[in-house]
Amino acid sequence: MPELHPYPRFSLAERDRRWKAVREKMAEQNIDVIVTPQNTGHSMDFQANTRYLTHCGGGGDADIAAVFPLNGAVTAIATTANPRWTTTQDWTTDVREARREYGRIVVERLKELKIEHGRIGITGLGEVEGTRTPEGTILHGTYEKIREALPQAEIVDATPILTEVRYTKSEEEIDVLTKSMEIVELAYQAEIEAAKAGVRDWDVWAATQYALMRNGSEMPVHCNWISGKNVRRTLTRPSMRLLELGDLIINEVEASWIGYRSQGVQPVFVGKADPMHQELIKMQRELFNRVMENLKPGVSVKELAELTLKTSATVAPKSGPAAGARGDLNMHGRGAGDDGPIITAHAKSPGQLAVTLQENMVFICKPSAISADGQSISTWGDTVVITKNGGRRLGKRQHDLAVSAG
Repeated sequence: MPELHPYPRFSLAERDRRWKAVREKMAEQNIDVIVTPQNTGHSMDFQANTRYLTHCGGGGDADIAAVFPLNGAVTAIATTANPRWTTTQDWTTDVREARREYGRIVVERLKELKIEHGRIGITGLGEVEGTRTPEGTILHGTYEKIREALPQAEIVDATPILTEVRYTKSEEEIDVLTKSMEIVELAYQAEIEAAKAGVRDWDVWAATQYALMRNGSEMPVHCNWISGKNVRRTLTRPSMRLLELGDLIINEVEASWIGYRSQGVQPVFVGKADPMHQELIKMQRELFNRVMENLKPGVSVKELAELTLKTSATVAPKSGPAAGARGDLNMHGRGAGDDGPIITAHAKSPGQLAVTLQENMVFICKPSAISADGQSISTWGDTVVITKNGGRRLGKRQHDLAVSAG
């Protein structure tokens, strides 16, 4: 084994736990092998299954596929495979060079396993919707190579196997997500310090990004952003505008520690907070706390959504600027990538709503309080763990609006 570079890593015991859990489900479904395709989409989220199984990954150029058999060696397939993935992890020793021809090497390994008439599972095949991938994640050319080379094999969508195994987190995974959340909150401190009237929006974003990287976050990570007067929906990046007194900055900040991404949502006002938002955050805090009390095993995502609506009807102000405000639940899994289940204002799939919580699931919980006219939205969020007694926050910052020195 070559000498490893000094990166944080999961233990071999964690590897064995994951492999055992996945193989048990494969055996139940008579699947001989799972192929996880190379795809660095959505800020590396679509690469999560490969990294989950092989520990190979990290950085924006980590296009890696994996062949995961029911029995036998696990294979990682990458471009510039050595030294990138032979010197950074100790889980997978069969690391093969693709030279960008991933399908060819996948087929080579499948033929070695002698499953020409077997049952091949592919994650992201597109027959079963992923959390944010209704059309799948495998490249057409890669799929065609497999299909043409193994015409007698049965190919099935193995997305649910990895989805379900990744739902619940081990203590090692929760520790890593806790570290990720620490980095997120350091980034928010940097944002608040930088957010002053007259400063470029882009420079505040850059200070936030630097804090993520300085404290150990891999890149890329998801970080949508916007600033302005009473802004409601983020853009994909900041602008070159100069901040003004009373501006609001909203974003979703993630940090990637060993590929695991906690997330935070923190409204930041420049110098002074808007009275409407001062009232909305009080309601939002009530919604968050009520949801947290009910983040217990056996509760469904749909039940949590209904609870949020019911609670908002009782805690909404009866007078003042936020009178008649309503609430909405926004919550989705956190972990190695695009973990589920998910509910947002637009993502309300019956399959996702039907998922029941399990102990040690991890979510970003970020309900919103929305003014009666729909023109003001207050959202605050933290990464939380499901326990028998309700949700447990991984973050430590105060649940409130943040106001910079201006």
